[in-house]
Amino acid sequence: MVIKYEPLNRREKIVRLFREAIEAENRKDLETAKRKLDEILHESIDVEPEFYFEACFRIADIFIQEDNYRGAVKCALRAIMRAPSNDHYRLGVRRLGDILEIMKVKGRLSELSENMEATLKLIKEDGELHHFVEALMRIARGERVKEKFSLKEFNEVIEVLSG
Repeated sequence: MVIKYEPLNRREKIVRLFREAIEAENRKDLETAKRKLDEILHESIDVEPEFYFEACFRIADIFIQEDNYRGAVKCALRAIMRAPSNDHYRLGVRRLGDILEIMKVKGRLSELSENMEATLKLIKEDGELHHFVEALMRIARGERVKEKFSLKEFNEVIEVLSG
C-alpha cells in the first residue's frame, strides 16, 4: 500500500507562499507578492478552491495599491467564477462591490466602459454574472441601469454605483 502525502504538502506549500506574499506586500515589494500569489493560483486552481479565491482577492488588493483597477476587477471576477460555495460567491460579489466603490470615489469607474471583451469571455459560463458585468459597463458609460438581478448582492452593488 502506498500512502501519498501530496495534498498536505501542497497545502503546506500554499500556506508558506501566502506568508511569503504577505511579508513581501508588507515590505512594499508588490512584484514579489504578486509572483507568490500567482504561484498559489497555479497550485490551487482545481484542488484548493478556498485558497484560489483568497489569492485572487489578495492580487486584487495589490492591483488597487498600484492603481490598476481593471486588473483588480478581473481578479475579483476570477475568484467569483471559481467560488467554492454559494457563501463565497456572495462574499466575492460584495468584495467586488467594494473595489467598484473605490473606483467610483476615485473617478475611475469609466475604465470599465470599454475593452472588457476578455473579461466578459472569462465569465461567459455564469449567465447572471455576465449580465451583471454588462450592466456595470453601462453604468461606467453613464447609462442608467434599472434591471433587477436574482442575487441580492448584485442589486446592492448596482444601487451603490447608480446613486
